Amino acid sequence: MRQRLPEPATHLLAALAPAVLAMAAWAAWLGWDQHRDVHPDGTTTGPYEAWQVIGLVLTLLAPVFWAASRHHLAAAMLGVPLGLTAAAFYDWSDDASGLFLVGVGMVMIGSFTVTAAFAAAVATMTQRRGQSGATPLGA
Repeated sequence: MRQRLPEPATHLLAALAPAVLAMAAWAAWLGWDQHRDVHPDGTTTGPYEAWQVIGLVLTLLAPVFWAASRHHLAAAMLGVPLGLTAAAFYDWSDDASGLFLVGVGMVMIGSFTVTAAFAAAVATMTQRRGQSGATPLGA
């Protein structure tokens, strides 16, 4: 006999899992690279390379898909942005200029916008699949 978690615990897990995974993914993809690259002409770039950010985004598609396909749309839309915002705040808070808050705000707004659009698309796709008689993804 399979026992199910109480509904509040399920909602809490659905919200916390993407947030924790987002913080861990930030640490894995971006947390270790803290130096800027100085080019021969004196300009600087970094500290992150494009492949690191792309890897982070692709990694975070999985927890958003997981939550949205289980119809935890609010958790899917909020979990990853909250985790990324917390990770960015922690990672960038040693900036003496105080401008790190602008970057953290941009991470929050950008990640929420993209995550909300992707989660809505996944929820719509899985809902349509369920209505057509097919088994929803991940069931």
